[in-house]
Amino acid sequence: MAGNGSVVLVGCGRLGSAILEGWLLTETVAPSDLIILSPSEKPAAEAAQARGARINPPHEALTDARVVVLAVKPAIWREVMDPLLPFLGDQAVILSVMAGVTAPTLAEGIGGWPIVRVMPTTGVSRARGVASIWSADEAARALGRGLFASVAETVDLADEALMDAATAVAGSGAAYFYAFTEALARAGEMAGLDGATADVLARATLRSAAESMGEDKLEILIGRIASPGGSTRAGLDALDQNGRLASLLNETVAAAVRRNREMG
Repeated sequence: MAGNGSVVLVGCGRLGSAILEGWLLTETVAPSDLIILSPSEKPAAEAAQARGARINPPHEALTDARVVVLAVKPAIWREVMDPLLPFLGDQAVILSVMAGVTAPTLAEGIGGWPIVRVMPTTGVSRARGVASIWSADEAARALGRGLFASVAETVDLADEALMDAATAVAGSGAAYFYAFTEALARAGEMAGLDGATADVLARATLRSAAESMGEDKLEILIGRIASPGGSTRAGLDALDQNGRLASLLNETVAAAVRRNREMG
């Protein structure tokens, strides 16, 4: 991503490392423009350093930062940011990838810098992620798109209040698909398959379905497989008997939304 000034990544845990790996893979950010602040050694940070990134330089190095990516645990962001704020210039944008911490809460703690919230999935490490973006500042929003469009399929949210729902669907959604795949494999085992075979079939089916999805409407994709009166339709009818599938997923997303808000 072309631009003047450094990109500062604050925190290099699971999500921070995934973002860093995606940027290096796609050359979204030149390693020489990267500053990484991390209290412990991380393989992704070391790989970036080998290509020219700076790790934990003196805080004076932050004065030309064009964006500070806040990728720490929500509970500690204030204590992490407080020592950095005196060194940030007026041109800096604060980009938060923390779940549950709202822009007003961030503004209360950091002051008047523009804020953009981005919720990416860890698939950004392979440039196959999903990222929801919101900002009240259009320039900050554009900066967020510029940093994540190359590593994720991005969506702009019209209202920050939608961020928790987007996080519950996309940020948490991969785990739901994995849990479903695990349950499908165990159901296959109950039907007579050995465990290893059931695992291979369930995993391969998830990959195949994802690769075949394209841009078609989901009901069309379902209809291509579930012929009226066939075995797939019988299975789908059992899966959603009395609307239980929709009800279960409503509860699942609602629980994740509540927890996101509690963490903020």
